[in-house]
Amino acid sequence: MGKLAIQILFLITFFLVLVSHILPITSQEVEDEREFDYDPYSEKGPAHWGRIRPEWSDCSNGTMQSPIDLLNEIVDIVSDLGRLNRSYKPGNAILKNRGHDIMLKWESGAGTIEINGTEYVLNQSHWHSPSEHTIDGKRFALELHMVHESLDGKTAVVGILYKIGRPDSFLSSLTKQLESVAGTDERDTVVGVVDPRNIKIGSRKYYRYLGSLTTPPCTENVVWTVVKKVWTVTREQVRLLRVAVHDDSDTNARPLQPLNGRTVKLFIPEDKDD
Repeated sequence: MGKLAIQILFLITFFLVLVSHILPITSQEVEDEREFDYDPYSEKGPAHWGRIRPEWSDCSNGTMQSPIDLLNEIVDIVSDLGRLNRSYKPGNAILKNRGHDIMLKWESGAGTIEINGTEYVLNQSHWHSPSEHTIDGKRFALELHMVHESLDGKTAVVGILYKIGRPDSFLSSLTKQLESVAGTDERDTVVGVVDPRNIKIGSRKYYRYLGSLTTPPCTENVVWTVVKKVWTVTREQVRLLRVAVHDDSDTNARPLQPLNGRTVKLFIPEDKDD
């Protein structure tokens, strides 16, 4: 093989590797979610997700599925995980109706979060009502998922729980855009620059476990961080998120999944001033 041919082969290989990191991977959440629903009596309901498409088999056969009940009796309390190391930044975003939920998607990412030495880029956030995760069996009014992805295609999700109370300021900033997709056939609306640092998270205490995406294809080995602090949202804000969705379900929360012996850690800082 000539020198020129070797150089061409190297360039082709490099290009293929580069493209594999840029293009969406099949393990990501399904964008158009009309293929499944949350009706327990439907043939497209959660009990049947794993049989709808072969690549969704983890939804039925997986052993590390999400969501779970974060039962405080079985968690391992640790102090070595450290605060959530977030380096978020503003970015252009669109509000996207995926059929059963509303997703806020940043066009080029919105900064990063670092977990166990790995950087994950914040790509999108979406809401589930009622909450998918429970704490000691208690379900909350709403759950926000902040979905991050590393350069090698691994996923990390930060979950934030909400109870009914005072308005959530971040959702309040999106009211106009949410109203624009409510009760219409419009699937996308441009939001403009959105700063994820305005999402109230809190990093003092959180649960950490290995789970999965909570929608098909239910891909496993997702690093879950569920913030222990429960924030507040109004009934009207929850209602607006549900009205904006183009389906008739009264929920878009997947049923709880078995723990199957997994370890759930609860990070509590040692220093009293934290």
